[in-house]
Amino acid sequence: MLLAVAAPLWTAGAVAGEDIIADNPLVEIPGGPFAFGNDTGDENERPRHVVEGLAFAMNQTEITNAQYRRFVAATGHRAAFYDRHPVLGLPDHPVVGVSFADAVAFCAHYGLKPPSEQEYERAARGPQGARFPWGDAPVDATRANYGRDASDGHDMTVPARSFALGASREGLLNLVGNVWEWTRDFYAPYGGEAPPEIAGKYRVLRGGAWNSDPTRLSTTHRLAYDPDFRFAANGGFRCVRSPD
Repeated sequence: MLLAVAAPLWTAGAVAGEDIIADNPLVEIPGGPFAFGNDTGDENERPRHVVEGLAFAMNQTEITNAQYRRFVAATGHRAAFYDRHPVLGLPDHPVVGVSFADAVAFCAHYGLKPPSEQEYERAARGPQGARFPWGDAPVDATRANYGRDASDGHDMTVPARSFALGASREGLLNLVGNVWEWTRDFYAPYGGEAPPEIAGKYRVLRGGAWNSDPTRLSTTHRLAYDPDFRFAANGGFRCVRSPD
């Protein structure tokens, strides 16, 4: 089977009402100012600046294979590319092998959408701009699923409810590591216009994955990616309910 991977080009929050997607509640993220961007990371993460965010709600975990299969059964949408893989296709693991359009269709079925980059970053790093969802302590094997070394017992994805020690301020899980996550923004510099050769062409993936090195697991790392590509074995998504 083709096994493609994405490559370069505190306290728990309140549950936001009903469990729209079974077994994956929406968690409220309050509005207000927060730090966005990073002056010490890659050039495309700069500059760090404060933005005024609106309140939104985000899935507590990545969308799982079981959740995606229910959507496929209800709508007739195509299955995830790795749906029957012996590890990547396990019911409680995050769904992978989905294009950006697949993620949009899933979220829209529930009246939701993929997060923006700002929504992802606020959920992942909190209002003060932490380097990781859990704070600024270095990433390690107790907090996230990453790296190519399977000596920790994880050679690919892990269940979406893994790594409680890596939870975000509001209690969201695996916002770094496990799988890259689609955002709805087109890739562009934070300041100025995107060059013509990339303008409107790529969407942004966030968070790093099971095979990423630690430098890609920060809450500000950005990866430009072809939205039509559905063969990444390390790319998934979650949804938000958002006012914008």
